[in-house]
Amino acid sequence: MEKSVSSRNPDGRVVILVPVFDDWESLTRLLRELDSTLQSAAIPCRVTIVDDGSTATPPNELLHQNYTHLQKVELVRVRSNLGHQRAIAVGLAHLNKTGVDENVVVIMDGDGEDRPEHIKRLVSALAEQQCGVVFAARTKRMEGFFFRVMYFLYRLVHWLLTGIPVRVGNFSALSSSLLPQLLVRHDLWNHYAATILHSRIRYSTVPIPREKRYAGESHMRFSNLVAHGLSAIAVFSEVVGARLIIFFSSITLIAFGLLGILLGVRFLVPYPIPGWAPLAVGLLLLFGMQALLSILVLALIVLGDRSQARVIPLRDAELFIESVGTLPGQQ
Repeated sequence: MEKSVSSRNPDGRVVILVPVFDDWESLTRLLRELDSTLQSAAIPCRVTIVDDGSTATPPNELLHQNYTHLQKVELVRVRSNLGHQRAIAVGLAHLNKTGVDENVVVIMDGDGEDRPEHIKRLVSALAEQQCGVVFAARTKRMEGFFFRVMYFLYRLVHWLLTGIPVRVGNFSALSSSLLPQLLVRHDLWNHYAATILHSRIRYSTVPIPREKRYAGESHMRFSNLVAHGLSAIAVFSEVVGARLIIFFSSITLIAFGLLGILLGVRFLVPYPIPGWAPLAVGLLLLFGMQALLSILVLALIVLGDRSQARVIPLRDAELFIESVGTLPGQQ
């Protein structure tokens, strides 16, 4: 069982990991609020920013901002845009390689939807509940009606395919002792939260609302959101494959069972055959054959997926890092 944060680390130090893509204005405000909020909460802290191949230049305000509490603001640049989840994997691998003196890693977005004032709740819950990870469970969302409907449908599909309800994202407090265990999992390269759920690491949730962005609009398009959701489901590919095989197997049994009944009526009962019976026999045979073919394809996909070469963040993440530097402005 995980020891509490307070027993492992009396001064309660935290390292905050923030992936960013071109959202420099929001990040500038976030760092200011982290500096003041964590000082008030008496939480020693440093920040690691992962620049996910940004095309916009960081503003002078960010590069020359002074902090009174943040001990260090590190900037890790990746060679090209990898996507939000892979930027998180690269950041976690970098922290593990360079050494994490802190016992808590907080992962949060840099656009303001995750707020500094909620960090203390996550860190406190991690200590009190003695688990490996504490996620922010979203109690409300600021997106429009269409997005909320699509998100509900995604959660329904996720539950049907994986058996796991989901209402969490990146915003979380993670025990740094879990980094070596987490970074050898290839699925971390695709989705951080789904990897935690799939790994059976003990986790908990704290109800926290998703706030409005500090500035600008999200760079995440609808197609990117769909891909993000599919990446989460793909982490459970073997479970999804097994569930679909069971589903199509049931369809096959039902189809061939009904087909057997119709054929039995045709040859064993001395009554005229209704005109729809031949059509029904043909449709049932078609459904049964399609279901059998689906089972075969799914089985081959699951078996092939197990034998593919993977990106292991612990081993490979360094290949994607272009440079590592420190922003000025520390006390």
